[in-house]
Amino acid sequence: MSTRRQHPPSARATDESAELRDRLEPVLRALGLVLEDVVVSTAGSRRLLKVVLDLPADQTGSVSLDAVAEASREISASLDDADPMGSSPYTLEVSSPGVDRPLTEPRHVRRNVGRLVELTLRNATVVHGRVLAVEDDDTLVLLLAGAKKGMPATKQRRVGWAEVSRAVVEVEFSHPDQPAPADDGDGSDDDDDFDDSDEGRS
Repeated sequence: MSTRRQHPPSARATDESAELRDRLEPVLRALGLVLEDVVVSTAGSRRLLKVVLDLPADQTGSVSLDAVAEASREISASLDDADPMGSSPYTLEVSSPGVDRPLTEPRHVRRNVGRLVELTLRNATVVHGRVLAVEDDDTLVLLLAGAKKGMPATKQRRVGWAEVSRAVVEVEFSHPDQPAPADDGDGSDDDDDFDDSDEGRS
C-alpha cells in the first residue's frame, strides 16, 4: 500500500496567499466583514481560490448568504482589476466558517455563546461546558457539563483564553433546557458557501 507524502506549502504559494490577503482585507473590511483565511490550491487543470470570511468580534450570529454573495462579487471585481492570480484560470469559492472549525480566537467563541464546547487546556486538562459569555478580557464563562450523562449542569467555571490550547464546538442534536446559540435572525446556517465558478476567468 502506497502512502502520499504531504509537502509543505511552497514559498510561492505562501507569498501569493499573503498578497491576496493584503488585497482582500480592505475589500471585506468595507463590507463589515473579517477575512478569516485565504487558500490557493490546484483542482485538476484549474486552480481553486478559497476565501473564508467571518463577522467582526463585536457581532454575534453567522454571516448571511446575502453577505457572502455580496462579498463574492466585490472580491471578484477586485481580483479582476489587479489580476493577482495571473493568467491561469481559477475558480473563486467564498464561504463562512462551519461549526466544525477549531475556535482559535476569542471572537470565534463569542460567535458560539450558548453552544457546548470542548476546551483542551495547556496543562492537558479537558473541559466540557456551555459558553455563557466571553468577557472583555477574553475570559470564557462556562456552564460545566454534568458529572454523568443526563445530569444537569449547575457549576460555572471561568477560563482565561491564555489557558486554552485547543477549543472546538461539540455537535448536539438538541438541548431544550439550555440557552440557544445567538442567531442573526436571517434564517441561514453556518458554513454558508457561495461558489463563484466563472469559467471565463483567466
